[in-house]
Amino acid sequence: MDRQPIRFVLLTRDNSERIQRTAESVVGFLEAQPEADLVAAAVVEEVDAELCAAADLVIVLGGDGAILRACRKLGDNQRPIIGINRGRLGFLADLSFDEFRDRFEEIRAGALEYTDHLMFEAELRSADGSTETFLGLNEAAVSAGAALQMVEVELQIDNLPVTRYSCDGLIISTPVGSTAHSLSAGGPAIRQDLDVFLVTPICPHTLSNRCLVDDASRTYRMTLPDARTDVVLVIDGQIRRPFRVGDEVLIRRAKPQFRLARLAGHNYYSVLQHKLGWSGQPRYTSSDHDD
Repeated sequence: MDRQPIRFVLLTRDNSERIQRTAESVVGFLEAQPEADLVAAAVVEEVDAELCAAADLVIVLGGDGAILRACRKLGDNQRPIIGINRGRLGFLADLSFDEFRDRFEEIRAGALEYTDHLMFEAELRSADGSTETFLGLNEAAVSAGAALQMVEVELQIDNLPVTRYSCDGLIISTPVGSTAHSLSAGGPAIRQDLDVFLVTPICPHTLSNRCLVDDASRTYRMTLPDARTDVVLVIDGQIRRPFRVGDEVLIRRAKPQFRLARLAGHNYYSVLQHKLGWSGQPRYTSSDHDD
């Protein structure tokens, strides 16, 4: 019996010559495969999310930042994502195009490992009564921005006061985000399939302020008790909004989940070893950045 073609959508980070040159190679390769059906190819920001719902597998070409954008763009229409790295570090996007091509028979045979990951919803309630809601995968951070001033951030969990952090900023991250900004701020690496949120202060000004891990079923609330200038709310390092006294941001579990597809041999601990340099320095794949 003939196997049904695998339906692919290819999402690229941007229209840069370097990215599009690799995209042409991916498209040409897929079109030459009798059991592959390329449904669409587009820049992440321009794709129709409903069109992606018809895909069996979404290929994201770029880096981890491109995958963050793709997750937000897909919204409730999440599909399994496999990343081809043309960025810098490539923690989520950990395949080269050569490896994708050389191991395509495994993909065609369905020999992928899928892991569902927690995503969050950040609801920004401004003092003027307006609200904005953002979908994220890595983290929401209240940061002093360019002001170079200490920030006082109050944290509540399920409406219970936790503490007031005196710090340069406060990060609430998912397990996926624990190896991003939170890790550089001194937070622990948390296995990506755990159902928790991680609270990490950035440069806390008291020795008693440490990281906190709690259940993802809870609602996390951040506010500013004192007036500060140039404080911002940052979602996944890509979306920035002013954050002022009287504003509040509520972080809670989102309904959709990010589903990461990986080939055998690409797992959480192997990526920690090879990408985050547990035995030395991070092993960047190129000098190029994925913003």
